Amino acid sequence: MHAASRDSLAAARERLDQLVDRSDPEVLGRVADELFAVVDLLDREPTLRRALSDSSVGEDDRARLLDRVLGRRLDRATADLMAGVVRSRWSTPAELTDAIDLIAQQAALAVAERGGMLDDVEDQIFRFGRILDAQPQLRALLADPRGTPDRRVQLLDTLIGDRVNSTTERLLARTVRAPRGRNLEVAIERLVELAAERRERYVAYVTAPAPLSAAHEARLAATLTRIYGRAMDLQVDVDPEVLGGLVIRVKDEVIDGSVARRLDEARHRLGS
Repeated sequence: MHAASRDSLAAARERLDQLVDRSDPEVLGRVADELFAVVDLLDREPTLRRALSDSSVGEDDRARLLDRVLGRRLDRATADLMAGVVRSRWSTPAELTDAIDLIAQQAALAVAERGGMLDDVEDQIFRFGRILDAQPQLRALLADPRGTPDRRVQLLDTLIGDRVNSTTERLLARTVRAPRGRNLEVAIERLVELAAERRERYVAYVTAPAPLSAAHEARLAATLTRIYGRAMDLQVDVDPEVLGGLVIRVKDEVIDGSVARRLDEARHRLGS
C-alpha cells in the first residue's frame, strides 16, 4: 500500500476505534456486514470505485456521490465511517477497496472484543487454519473458484457448526465466500494477526517438538515481549520433526533454534 493510502487507512482505523468505544456489539456487527457489502459492490463496479477514489475530484463531491449511491442503504454509523474513507486520499482505487475490507474485518473483531471473546476468536481461527494445513483436499474445496460462494459457505458450516464464536463464523464465512483473489491460508493467518492487533499485540508462531507447559509459554512470551518491546501472543504448533528447541516466527522474522537446524548446519560444515 502506498504512503497516502497508509495514512488514510490509519485515520479510518482510528475512526473505527472511536466507534467501538461508544457502540454495542449489535451495532458493530451491522457495520461489519454493511462494509463487506460495500466492498462487494465496489469490486463489481470499477467505475464507482474509481470515482470514489479520484483525488482530482473534491472530497465533498466524493462524499455526496457516496450518499447518493448508498446513503439510504447504510446504517448511520457505517455511513459516517464511509464518508470519512471517501474524503481521504487513496493512491489507487484498489487500495480504497482493500482498506474498506480491512476496516470491515476490524469491525467484526470488535464485536468479540466488546464481548470479551477476542482471545477465543483468535484461537479458533488459528486452529481452523491448522486443520486446513493438515487437510489440503478440504482446503482446495473451500477455495475452489468453480464452486458457488453459497456452496463453499455450506461446506464451512458443516465443519464448524455451532462450535465457534459468532465472530469466528462471520469472518471465516466471509473469507470463503469472497476470497478476493487471496490465498485461503494467507487470509486466515492475516485474520489471526488482526485479532492480535485488536489487543495491541504481535503474534509469535511457535513450532515445538512437544506441547509447551503453561510456565514455559509464560517465560517465552515474557522473553519475546522484551525483545520486541510489545506484548506478545503465542500460537503454538507441535511438529516432532523439530526434534528439540523451538522455531519462532514473528511477522517476517524467523528465529530458528531447533535441533534439526543445528544438525543440518553441522552436516553442511562436514560436507564442505
